[in-house]
Amino acid sequence: MDRPIKKKHPIIRFKYYIAGGVIFTAFLVYVIAASTGPRQFRVETDRITIAEVRQDRFLEYLNEEGTVQPIMTINLNALETGTVLRIVAEDGTMLLENDTILILQNLDLLRIIEDERDELERRRIRFNEQEIQMQRRTLELTQNTLRTEYDLRRIAREYELAKFEFDMGASSRAQLDIAEEAYRFSTVNTEMLLAMQRHDSLMNDIQINLLQNDLQRELRRFERSRERLDHLIVRAPRTGQLSFVRVLPGDRVSAGSNIGALRVIDQLKITTRISEFYIDRITIGQPATIIFQNQRFPMRISRINPEVTDRQFAVELVFVDEMPENTRIGQTFRIQIELDQPQDALVIPRGAFFQMTGGQWIFRLDETGRRATRVPVSIGRQNPQQFEILDGLSPGDRVIVSGYDHFGNAEIIVLK
Repeated sequence: MDRPIKKKHPIIRFKYYIAGGVIFTAFLVYVIAASTGPRQFRVETDRITIAEVRQDRFLEYLNEEGTVQPIMTINLNALETGTVLRIVAEDGTMLLENDTILILQNLDLLRIIEDERDELERRRIRFNEQEIQMQRRTLELTQNTLRTEYDLRRIAREYELAKFEFDMGASSRAQLDIAEEAYRFSTVNTEMLLAMQRHDSLMNDIQINLLQNDLQRELRRFERSRERLDHLIVRAPRTGQLSFVRVLPGDRVSAGSNIGALRVIDQLKITTRISEFYIDRITIGQPATIIFQNQRFPMRISRINPEVTDRQFAVELVFVDEMPENTRIGQTFRIQIELDQPQDALVIPRGAFFQMTGGQWIFRLDETGRRATRVPVSIGRQNPQQFEILDGLSPGDRVIVSGYDHFGNAEIIVLK
C-alpha cells in the first residue's frame, strides 16, 4: 500500500535559492553603500604615528648643519723681493705673533743699504764742517763787534773831553770837529756791525736748519732701507696655525706674491648654507644655538654673503661666550637659527603627512580612538620639530602625523 507523500513548504523547497538571493542582495547593498558612502581604509595602529594637539611655546627656527672654521685666514705675502734662504716653520706649526716663518736673501738690497749708509756719513761730515765754519765766522764777527764797541766808548770819552776843552777855550774849533766826526763814524760803524751780527745769526739758524733737514732726510731714507732689510724675514702677523707654505728653499719670490697662509684659531666660527627662501629673514646679530653634549652654546650671525648659489646663501656665526671643549676645525654641528621670538601657539609634531597634504588637511581621531576622519586644517609657521596650527584643530585632539602614502583616497581610517 502506497503512503501519501507530504508536499514541502515552498520556503523549504527553495531555501538555498532564497539564501543565495539574500546573500547576493546584501552584497549588492554593501557595494552600493561602499561606493556611495565615505571611502575607508583599515590600518594597524602600530604602523602609524599619532600625536596630540597641544598649546605650547612655539619658536620658529632653522635647523642647519654647520662646519667649524677659523675666525680668520691671513694670507702671507712677501714684502720684499728675494730668494728663499731658509724655511723655519713647517705646515701646521703653531706660531706666536712675530715668530719667524722663513728668511729671504736680497744681495742687491744689501748693496743699496751700504751705498746709502756711506752717503749718510758723507752728509754728516759735510754738516759738521759747515757748522764749524759758521761758528768760526760768528766768533770773528763777535770779536770785531766787541772791539768796535770798545773803540766807540773810548772815542765818546775823547769827544766829551774835546767839547769840555773847547768850552774852556783850551782847544780850537777844528779839534772839536775832528773829535765829533770820529765819534759819529764810530757810532755808525758799531750799529752796522751789530746789524751784521744779528743778520749772521739769523742766516746761521736758517742754514743750520736746512742742513739738519737734509741730514734727517738722508737718515730716514737709510732707515727705510734698513726696514726693507727686516722685511726679508717673514714673520707671523698674529698668533695662529701655519696652514701651508707654498715656496721651497732657493725659490725666487717677488714683492707682494703669496707665500702661504695663517689660520687664526684662538677664535672659531661656524659656516653654513641656508635656503634662499629665508634670505630676507636673516640679519647680522641674529641669535642661534648649538647643543653639544646636552649643553647649549649661544651664537650670533656675524656675516652674511648675499650671493645665492644653488638656491642657497652662506652665513657665518661666532660664539657669544664660550665654545665647546676640544672643538676642531672641520667639525660639524647642528645649528638652530632663531627666526622669531617664542610665542604661545597651537602645535603638533612635524610629520611626513605634510608631503602629501601640503598642510591643507589631516586625519583626526574620534573619541573612541578607533576611527580617524579627514578634516581641513590651516598650518602657519613651522620649525624642524613642530607645525603651528592656525585653524581646524583644538587642544587635546589626536591626529595621524605619519605619512599618508598608503591611504589612497580614503576619507576615514579605521584602526585595528
